[in-house]
Amino acid sequence: MMKKELKVNAIKNGTVIDHIAAKNLFKVISILKLHKISNQITFGNNLESHKHGNKAIIKISDLLFEKNEIDKIALVAPNAVLNVIKNYEVVEKKKVNIPDEVIGIAKCFNPNCITNNESMQTRFSVLDKQKLALKCHYCEKITDEEHLYVF
Repeated sequence: MMKKELKVNAIKNGTVIDHIAAKNLFKVISILKLHKISNQITFGNNLESHKHGNKAIIKISDLLFEKNEIDKIALVAPNAVLNVIKNYEVVEKKKVNIPDEVIGIAKCFNPNCITNNESMQTRFSVLDKQKLALKCHYCEKITDEEHLYVF
């Protein structure tokens, strides 16, 4: 029998973001502004994953995420799974989903877009969830994963 080893310590209450592509760990930390909160945060990177090769994981004590934060996670880590922890037990497990519409959390890559020159909320239709293609509601330019900036 193979012994299961915990690579990152358990948390009593909070959220675990699992199955983040290792290359996107610091993007997730940045978009969620985890460097600005005082909660206990543990993360691991380049952990072995049978499904995804190398993965990353983030454990945040005493924090649950709002819908717009979950949408941000989905844009930069579409395979992520959120585990809500209460009293050291997983009470809810949900895979993130890229929404059909992205409002106010991503920037249009077109420097001439009105959203980059006026104080207004961005709005995109998601054309392709696999390759991540977002069509700007205002200038109709397509922002792809390579040019995506989530704030």
